[in-house]
Amino acid sequence: MTLKVYGIPNCGTCKKAIAWLEDKGIAYEFINTKEQPPTQPMIEKWVEALTARPMRNTSGLSYRALGEEKKTWSDQQWVEAFADDAMLLKRPLFEKDGTAVMAGFRAKEEEKIEKLSA
Repeated sequence: MTLKVYGIPNCGTCKKAIAWLEDKGIAYEFINTKEQPPTQPMIEKWVEALTARPMRNTSGLSYRALGEEKKTWSDQQWVEAFADDAMLLKRPLFEKDGTAVMAGFRAKEEEKIEKLSA
């Protein structure tokens, strides 16, 4: 099993998630989305698995800079927006064996264990 964690190193939530993974002894690979932005085909697979809604980083400046029309966007429009600006993606995004399993780190402890461990 390969767990990939997509995020940015100075993100507090990413740091929290990495500390949690290390505490649980869960192996992971960290991908810095500023240095290696996800490709549109990757994002399409993530949206297929999770839908676009939980993947939106609604607290970021990039999100707030989008116009009101963002409220009516389709998943495909979100895919294009995420591909144009990775800062629109909620962090961290977890991918297990090529499938997105969780965006963000607010889930209950049991859910984190179920989704992120082997």
